[in-house]
Amino acid sequence: MTLVALGINHRTATLDVRERVAFTPAQLEQALSELRALPQVHEAAVLSTCNRTELYCVTSEGGEQALHEWLGRFHDMPVESLAHCTYHFLEADAARHLMRVAVGLDSMVLGEPQILGQLKEAYQAARDARGLGGELEGLFQQTFAVAKQVRTETGIGRNPVSVAYAAVSLASRIFDDLGKSRALLIGAGETIELVARHLHEAGVRRLTVANRTQERASQLAAPLGGQAISLDEIPDALSSADIVIASTASALPVLGKGMVERALKKRRHRPVFMVDIAVPRDIEPEVGELGDVFLYTVDDLQEVISENRRHRQLEADQAESLIEGGVDRWQHERRLRSGGELIRDVRAHGESLRDAARDQALARLARGEDPEEVVRRLAHQLTNRLLHRPTLALRDAAADDRRDLMDAAATLLLDEPSDPSR
Repeated sequence: MTLVALGINHRTATLDVRERVAFTPAQLEQALSELRALPQVHEAAVLSTCNRTELYCVTSEGGEQALHEWLGRFHDMPVESLAHCTYHFLEADAARHLMRVAVGLDSMVLGEPQILGQLKEAYQAARDARGLGGELEGLFQQTFAVAKQVRTETGIGRNPVSVAYAAVSLASRIFDDLGKSRALLIGAGETIELVARHLHEAGVRRLTVANRTQERASQLAAPLGGQAISLDEIPDALSSADIVIASTASALPVLGKGMVERALKKRRHRPVFMVDIAVPRDIEPEVGELGDVFLYTVDDLQEVISENRRHRQLEADQAESLIEGGVDRWQHERRLRSGGELIRDVRAHGESLRDAARDQALARLARGEDPEEVVRRLAHQLTNRLLHRPTLALRDAAADDRRDLMDAAATLLLDEPSDPSR
């Protein structure tokens, strides 16, 4: 049996290919069922996200090619078109890849935590579909243990590496308790949407979104319990805002120095944290000259992000070391499982020989044969039957000068190893 990881990701395939190869939740059950039905596949799990689709399978000979062909067939794509953008890993390399994926080392954003949750969902789906056996079950459990160790012992996920998250992280340095703050977001694009989510996750519940189109502002604010206003209403909302983050497509500043000065007077000079993510800028640079205003631009955030990326890379190096330890433990446990299966097979074989000899002995006793003779014959037969195969194998090993087999037999079958000089 061979462990195989086969997939595509954001590094190897374009978005249109990733979209075609992705599995929807509705397709996943069917996909796992079809995978398990392949003659070469004995265990299977599927991980499918916006940035990657990966198959983790335990296969027999020819399994890798069978997986390629099945993936193309399932998504109605020629295998040749997939060949140039797929990658595959075998055995320890497959285990290492899964662990790197789990801790975010293979993600578009280094160290991002969402992938671990997606991987746990993939694991549960495979369990529900009865796609997991001892091999994949052991691999996933070791992977989750490594991911927990990496999150506990490194800071790979602590430093923000997106503009939206960096803005919220800076806000948390200004205010002791973000939950008590009011936030005014100007704009309603993708970046502001991410900022709104991060603020909400950080505990901010009093959220106002100002946008040229108030309907779009409502779509963004309503799910988070916030309110929507027009750009004309910004002056009134500004005086109650502790956090102001702006990102519009306006060619001219939305917030001027005079507007902010008036708001500060109403606030009695309570501090305001402002982030201008827009290019061109939404907030006049002179606003940063005002007391009680902490103004950051997108360039300031990029410096934070670059520094955090460097920190994450240092933590990633430590994570790689922890992963190597996880791969070693997985291989050790795998060898133990393999040894356990062999031990069970050997004992089952010995017990079947024992039972056959015992039944023959009992039958002779029932016919009235001499008990001592029956016991002697039982001992002789049982010894011959137990040693028949090892004896033949040892003769062949000696004839072929297989010293390794002879030494192993001596270790396994004799109380003391044989003298190699004899």
